[in-house]
Amino acid sequence: MSSTGGETSKMNSFVKKVKMGKRVEKMMKDKSGTTTGQEIADDDPNKTPEPYTCTGIFEADFTEFCRRNHLKDNEIPAVVIRPKPPGIQPPPDAKSKDSKDSKDASKDPTPDESPDTGSQEDPPPKTYVTKEKYAYFRPVIQVEMENDEKPITVTEIYIRGWKIDLLMVGIFKQCWPTIEKLSVVNLWNVNLSEAVIKEFASFLPQCPNLKTLAIDGTICVEESWALLIGEESLLTSLSLRNNGITDKGAAMIGKALSTVKTCNKNLISLNLSGNKISDIGATSIAQGLRMNRALLSLSLANNNVSNEGAKRLAEVLSRFPLTHEEVVERRKLLSEKGSPDRGLVKSPPPSRRGDNRPGSVRSSSHMDKTDKKRDKSSKKKEGCKSEKDHGKSNKIPMDGKKDKDDATKGGSKKDDKWKKGFMKASIAGGSRTSVVPPTSQPISNASIVADTMTKTKGKKTSSKDKRLPESDSPEMVEAINPLLEQVENMDNQLWIPGNRCMINLNLSRNNITEIGMKSLLLAVQYQITLLNLTPSPALKGILRMSLNGNAVKKTDETFMKLQEVLLTRDPYYKPPEKGEDNQSLAG
Repeated sequence: MSSTGGETSKMNSFVKKVKMGKRVEKMMKDKSGTTTGQEIADDDPNKTPEPYTCTGIFEADFTEFCRRNHLKDNEIPAVVIRPKPPGIQPPPDAKSKDSKDSKDASKDPTPDESPDTGSQEDPPPKTYVTKEKYAYFRPVIQVEMENDEKPITVTEIYIRGWKIDLLMVGIFKQCWPTIEKLSVVNLWNVNLSEAVIKEFASFLPQCPNLKTLAIDGTICVEESWALLIGEESLLTSLSLRNNGITDKGAAMIGKALSTVKTCNKNLISLNLSGNKISDIGATSIAQGLRMNRALLSLSLANNNVSNEGAKRLAEVLSRFPLTHEEVVERRKLLSEKGSPDRGLVKSPPPSRRGDNRPGSVRSSSHMDKTDKKRDKSSKKKEGCKSEKDHGKSNKIPMDGKKDKDDATKGGSKKDDKWKKGFMKASIAGGSRTSVVPPTSQPISNASIVADTMTKTKGKKTSSKDKRLPESDSPEMVEAINPLLEQVENMDNQLWIPGNRCMINLNLSRNNITEIGMKSLLLAVQYQITLLNLTPSPALKGILRMSLNGNAVKKTDETFMKLQEVLLTRDPYYKPPEKGEDNQSLAG
């Protein structure tokens, strides 16, 4: 019995161990199953990640968005500080060098100590940096900072030699607008498509301080570069060098600069050098400069521009006739501005305004009466003057001498304001105008513009102008729509002064001959004439024009004369003094 009882106890213990083992194995399986499920849940691509708020640190935000777009660590471009050339080291001090030599001379080397040049290693170079194999060809984003120790102070971004696709530009769209101090983006050989350019154009205006964009050495088949300078663009400088832009792209860029109804008011520098723009493309760009008064610098260097393109550019710089569409838009603008006296007197139709009719004189006298009634009512309300003064003011219209004086001076006080406003408009437009009193000639289109300017300016500055002298009062010059400048009627066409806002034009390394040089010379001479006729011009016109490397000899008479005229226009030009001339002749 004892033996049987011992066997049963052993059997029971064995069964318990087997059950415990099964339980432990089951628990392990459950644990492993839960862990693998969690790992699968973490690696599940369909799971939506938590929203990420940008910190403004470009490297951290860029890396995080790349990981969220399922890019591996070895596929994420590194963000590095742009290498700079080494600075010039100061020369060694002579005193410290002499003291060092004296110390070295005091120590006499023993014969056993022989200098071993082979064991000493050369110091690492400072002019370049060595990298691992193929590291140079990996995509890298170079940045410049105001302070290298503060990654939040990124000011410039440089990308070189790798393709930017829709995925990468989508990451930039989330990162760049949060960089407060970003002002320059420079891309070279990045192979952009039209869709990528559209994405850039959609979010670049959201970058608060981004003003300079350079995309060089990049071919886009659709040539949709004009999207970067649309109406919402805040860029002030755009470089599109060596992008293979043809006349197709130049036509779109010209329309983006300005049309009859739209105009880019922020871009001041445009570089289109090294492309394939011919006379057709240059004509399109000249068409965009007709209504544009913001662009200061234009470069068409190293293209295929010849005499016809130079003529079109010269025409825009001097003066040009308005097209039918521009004339219609001009009339619309004038009707929107309106005459200040349109509610009082029905002005004659535009076709009869050129005739000297007596009705215009009666309208001016009626204007004088209404002005006096207004002055009379204002004096009664203020109560600052006596009845004698009112009596004198009532006798003024009955005085024949006073009427003659007013006629010689140009009419009433309102006419004087009209003249002042008209002179401001002519100065702002940069052209000389002859002021004709409205009592002797019907109101012209230019006078309507002048009246609207006096309405906006005269009410606020009239009291200050009486108190402050002219030298102390600041002179504000407003940008005027080119269609509202004074026109000149010649050959049944309305001519307006050309673009005098541009100060730099680069046409070097093209195919311009002597014929094109003559057109450019006449344009510069016309601008100089307007400049001399205007007492205080706000627009100076062309100051620099690069023409080297064209199909004309440097000894050509027209080319030499144009260079002489441009030399005096250069803002850094200093005429030689008489003493220097005498010394040079004596030498």
